This record gives sequence, structure tokens and C-alpha cells, in this order.
Amino acid sequence: MVAQNGKDLLIKVDLTGDGQFETLAGLRATRMSFNAESVDVTSLDSTGGWRELLAGAGVRSAAITGAGIFKDEATDERARQIFFDAEMPDFQVVIPHFGTVTGPFQLTAIDYAGSHDGEATYEMSLASAGALTFTAAS
Repeated sequence: MVAQNGKDLLIKVDLTGDGQFETLAGLRATRMSFNAESVDVTSLDSTGGWRELLAGAGVRSAAITGAGIFKDEATDERARQIFFDAEMPDFQVVIPHFGTVTGPFQLTAIDYAGSHDGEATYEMSLASAGALTFTAAS
């Protein structure tokens, strides 16, 4: 895979619940991480005393973070509404030339900041709240 443009990594949200995804405007930095808990099944019978893990067990999760500036009233308001109403709508993360991850996320943190001589900024964190699907880029 060749180098990719970071601005093409997009976080999108279903604004109305109808399956139409809109990019959260103003984001300057985005990140997605996948996690899996391991289940240790090591016993006295484990070969050579090496740890053994149970395949297919444990909890899988994903986390999204984003940071940016305010640019679009509709998506900014939707992010606030999601947080204050404790909604868990579907989000999409578009990873350029790799694929798209889709599924429900909870907005777990939203931070606002600004200085007297700069723009207002925000950061947000999301945690997966259900099964995610991956669609490979074509």
C-alpha cells in the first residue's frame, strides 16, 4: 500500500437515522483503534509453560477520536445532541484505500477549547456500542 492522505480518513454520522451518512465537518485529525481482550487458559499442562489463549473469546471493541474546528452547524449540533441525549447512532469510518467500518458508537467525551487569539476547537471520543461491519474498498 502506498502512502495515504490523512485528510481522507473520514468520520461520518447518520444525521437522521435513515442510513444517510454525513462527514463530521471541521475535523483535522482522526484516529480509529481496534481492541480485543484475551482469555488466558494456561494451565500446568501448557507446553513449556507458555501462555495459551482461547481463540474467539474475549470482548472486541473499537474506539474513535477526532479533533477539529467548528465549520458546519448541522454536524456540530448533531454531535452535541448525540452526547446529551445519550444516543448510539451508526457511524462510519472511511479508511482510504482500505475500507469502511460501520456500526453503533457512543459519544463518550466531547471537549471544547479556544484561546483569545485563535479559533474554537473541539475533541471527541467514541466507543463502539455493538457489532461493527467492515466493507473493503473496491
